[in-house]
Amino acid sequence: MKKLLLFVLILNLGAVAEGQTQKPKLVVGVIVDQMRQEYLSRFEARFGADGFNKLTRDGYAFKNAHFNYVPTYTAPGHASVYTGSTPGIHGIIGNNWYNKELKDMVYCTDDNTQHTVGSSSARGKMSPHYLLSTTITDELRLFTKKQSKVIGVSIKDRGAIFPAGHLGEAYWYDKETGDFITSTYYKEKLPAWVEKFNNKKRADHYLSQLWEPLYDIKTYIASDPDKSKYEMPIGDRDAVFPYDLSKNKGNYESLAATPFGNDILAELALAAIEGEKLGKSEYTDFLAVSFSSTDYIGHDFGPYSIELEDTYLRLDKNIAQLIATLDQKVGKGNYVIFLTADHAVAEVPQYLIDNKVPAGYFTEDVEKKVEEALSSKYGEGDWVENFSNLQVFFNRALMLEKKVPLHEAQEFIAHYLMQLEGVAESYPAYAINWMDYGAEGIKGLLARGYHQKRSGDVLFSLQPGWFRSWDKTGTTHHSAFTYDTHVPMLWYGAGIKKGESYRYHPVTDIAPTLSMMLGIKLPSAATGQPILELLEE
Repeated sequence: MKKLLLFVLILNLGAVAEGQTQKPKLVVGVIVDQMRQEYLSRFEARFGADGFNKLTRDGYAFKNAHFNYVPTYTAPGHASVYTGSTPGIHGIIGNNWYNKELKDMVYCTDDNTQHTVGSSSARGKMSPHYLLSTTITDELRLFTKKQSKVIGVSIKDRGAIFPAGHLGEAYWYDKETGDFITSTYYKEKLPAWVEKFNNKKRADHYLSQLWEPLYDIKTYIASDPDKSKYEMPIGDRDAVFPYDLSKNKGNYESLAATPFGNDILAELALAAIEGEKLGKSEYTDFLAVSFSSTDYIGHDFGPYSIELEDTYLRLDKNIAQLIATLDQKVGKGNYVIFLTADHAVAEVPQYLIDNKVPAGYFTEDVEKKVEEALSSKYGEGDWVENFSNLQVFFNRALMLEKKVPLHEAQEFIAHYLMQLEGVAESYPAYAINWMDYGAEGIKGLLARGYHQKRSGDVLFSLQPGWFRSWDKTGTTHHSAFTYDTHVPMLWYGAGIKKGESYRYHPVTDIAPTLSMMLGIKLPSAATGQPILELLEE
């Protein structure tokens, strides 16, 4: 009898071990654009049981996850999550940046060698060609000899393209037509499931709706009053409920700045699961979903608006629907979800100022002031080619012609910028180049965001609570401070134990953790580390 019990125990242990090493049939990566970690607790009581709360209750929550570089923008955020690296290595240093060779600004996914697939607009002339490293999705495709399916979907092109990597497929919203499109980089024709979805004209449906609070507006006590001087006006009217979207009929771009932008994206994600039969083969598939409307709404109304709270309560239902569909179509225990953000967001500076909290607006004409400073030291000339992303780009050809030592000019301007109100730290590029990649503080964040070939000659950071703007309503992100770097990191599904951690983890740890889970190679430029709390027994 004892021998029989021992034999059964060994069999059971073997089955458990096999279950632990079995790869998920589908990985779902969810990025919520501009989501703070604290939204999970602030709105927890209002969330249902099957969305965000299910991920935190039944999954593993990392409560001290951060971006480990600046600037904190959408494009570098998505690229960093999926490469396990930072802009200083993967090359996506902003949504837009100054191209030193072209002498012009470039957009992160623009590619004039490609054409739109799915509409006659130019919004599909995109590809990931500026991304210099592989992504976790690329490595999955390489490992399985392209048998794994990788689908990236988002309202924003960059929110779909960078997660899909170089080898996946990406689909994004065309703000001119209300359809979802792709690029000739990926396909010459839309797949049938995307065409079928577009034929439903869901954008027209949503633009006939009234956006009003999901619940009694008096119950939105986690937010400020509906009418607030800190919110951007909507056309010629105050930003107050309700919003009649039928007035925007045919203005497909306006849909993105409503919670219905998340709704239509969630519907497309579910259509992708069905249309591509994700999770149905012997190979692990990957679905990357990036919800963008939270970012547009956060910018316009701010983090304490009822509009933002209502958007998250609705998004909670989208997350619940996604989980329910995965349970039904892929099966419980057959998929893994991770959820994070591409950056967080600052308070509205004027709100802080009015409440006697240090903050401000940086409105200096930096390009003009630096030009004048260099001219006073080295003689008249067009010394500055560009100022963007809090970086100054010198006219290096002129400096070479005038025999001006580059390091000397960089250091001179770094010291000069410290005289401007609102500037916290300023560094010459040569000092950033010599800095250790793992350096702490703002210096380290700047170093990890600095790409030698693409970044500027002088970099600076603003004081906490400050950002570059002339408008006293709405808010933004880009800084090195925790209000912009602190984001959720939730894991749920196959092999994910319940728990929580308060240890610091950069979001660059996500891709290496997935590499270990899937037994595949790390992304080519990964600097993050596997998350041991998640992987170890």
